[in-house]
Amino acid sequence: MISKTTIDQVYETARLEEVIGDFVQLKKSGSNFKGLSPFTDERTPSFMVSPVKQIWKDFSSGKGGNVVAFLMEHEHFTYPEAIKYLAKKYNIEIEETEQSDEQKEQANERESMYLVSEYAQKNFAETLWDSEPGKAIGLTYFKERGFTDDTIKKFGLGYALDEWEAFTKTALENGYQLEFLQKTGLTIVKEQAGGESRKFDRFKGRVLFPIHSMSGRVLGFGGRILTNDKKAAKYLNSPESEIYHKSKVLYGIYFAKQAIAKEDNCYLVEGYTDVIQFYQRGVQNVVASSGTALTPEQIRLINRLTKNITVLFDGDAAGLRASLRGIDLILEQGMNVKVCSFPEGEDPDSFAKSNTYEDLVLYLEENAKDFIQFKTSLLAKEAANDPIKRADTVRDIVNSISKIPDRIKKEIYIQECAKIMQISEEVLYNTLAQIEKKGFTDASKKLKQEQKAFEVVKNEQTVEKVDVQYELERKIIEMLLLYGNQKQEFEDLVLKENEEGDLVLEPEVVEARVYEKVYLDLQEDEIELTNEQFRTIYYKLIEDLNESEDFAVNTFLSNLDQEMVSEVSSILMEEEKYALDDWTRKDIYPKEKQQGVAQLVGETILTLRCNLIKNRILKLQKSTEDNNGDNSEVLEEIVNYLQLNKLLNAKLNRVLS
Repeated sequence: MISKTTIDQVYETARLEEVIGDFVQLKKSGSNFKGLSPFTDERTPSFMVSPVKQIWKDFSSGKGGNVVAFLMEHEHFTYPEAIKYLAKKYNIEIEETEQSDEQKEQANERESMYLVSEYAQKNFAETLWDSEPGKAIGLTYFKERGFTDDTIKKFGLGYALDEWEAFTKTALENGYQLEFLQKTGLTIVKEQAGGESRKFDRFKGRVLFPIHSMSGRVLGFGGRILTNDKKAAKYLNSPESEIYHKSKVLYGIYFAKQAIAKEDNCYLVEGYTDVIQFYQRGVQNVVASSGTALTPEQIRLINRLTKNITVLFDGDAAGLRASLRGIDLILEQGMNVKVCSFPEGEDPDSFAKSNTYEDLVLYLEENAKDFIQFKTSLLAKEAANDPIKRADTVRDIVNSISKIPDRIKKEIYIQECAKIMQISEEVLYNTLAQIEKKGFTDASKKLKQEQKAFEVVKNEQTVEKVDVQYELERKIIEMLLLYGNQKQEFEDLVLKENEEGDLVLEPEVVEARVYEKVYLDLQEDEIELTNEQFRTIYYKLIEDLNESEDFAVNTFLSNLDQEMVSEVSSILMEEEKYALDDWTRKDIYPKEKQQGVAQLVGETILTLRCNLIKNRILKLQKSTEDNNGDNSEVLEEIVNYLQLNKLLNAKLNRVLS
């Protein structure tokens, strides 16, 4: 268990915008920050972060919460893991007892796989540094690659002994279950005749490159064999699992994320050693696709941190062709692409190793070409003086331009292509139109085919009714959160009988805090919030506001469970949704809520009363329909409620129909 003192210290120290900034590129928007949603694939920012309230809201997915909720949603942390991650980030000492075997068994499957992977990384690192084979084989290899001790430790590199089950045996002895060793792919189990099974270490005799998530969790491994065994693959990755999906992971993203956001550019390379060599040389904004073809998920991972990618590769023809396919994918995501190739016989690893930081940066700056320039020069060489190949080259380039979502960028690239290829813009625009028309036609056909595959029953469109009671109760929670401790002058309404004997509402001005006004009014009318979650939040709010004049939303949230944190964050960030539209830029200036808090509180409570009266009247009317006896008392009660409802609505300037 983590002590409450430590948890409180984590909440007090952690800055939401800093933590989220490690995963999403945030831009200032008034008093808040905004960015692209890390939970959905979107082009227009709908993700808002409030440094003042220390909460976030993703309007595209509906998710929201505090700093811990973000880590739990984005990184799938448990609550204790999120606290530990923040403690580590902010150098807060955290006391925690070691997990017992019983606790390890109780951990859920996903967590157990993470625990096994983290143990494996530590074990492989210890084998590298402490065992004789590790030092003689693994460490020697890394040193030959030019990696320093600090770099090897930074990336958690390791070595697996060249024995069939050395790692598996050690892991089992340390209380880790074979089930999870197998599910993470660290151990291979083969059934044999007679019902027996044999266990093998997947990575035996290999140097290991741990693959981390964006938050630094070990997801899997890449292993390189050091012998000349022709039957074994040179590189071997962890298999797909519950925690490792190679199409959604970029090697080095954990170490590069801050540099990518700071430099507003990401260098994309092919291999593990390319990343490590660049990082060691001082160019830290670099990631690798780990030898797999680039995927849309990997590109979106970078897109959260920057809109700019520079693809780096060596000069071999296969690498060039592969990069061209990746470029089209990057363009489809609306990102800016540059390409840089190295001299013949060089790759990012060898070039970074043999050059200083200054020379490396200068080379990248001078040789990074816009994708049009690069693709044109590359394909033009292949086409040479062949008119047919030249036409195909133009069509290929225009096809890439068609992937770009931004119309202005398309036009600029068409103009650029026309100059380089010495062909009229009109021809290029016609070709672009044909490609886009074909793409639209193909998409329409596909949609029709999908529609034909299902029998669709047309339903009458139903209009969802607004739950007035729910909305009013939500508004009460919002008022308490935002203005609970504010002192205001309220106009109380007292029901009196005038000289003519009619009931009238007479105003009386009283000064009170917002939470006192709300609490006393609801108590006086014996009103209980009907929504269970709102009711729980309401009583917690009243208690906290009553006990402390220094009420802070962040502190309040730290004492709620994560479901309530999400609800409270949604309530608080609702108004921020309109800030995304930046109305002031359009000379529209919405009225600030602060300007009429007393009126807002008063009208909300009055509206709640009216709604309850309306419901009571409907209930009484229903009882008269079901009762054939004397209903005079019930009818008199209905008349009194109708009269009161009329008075309240008159006060709200509403006309009853």
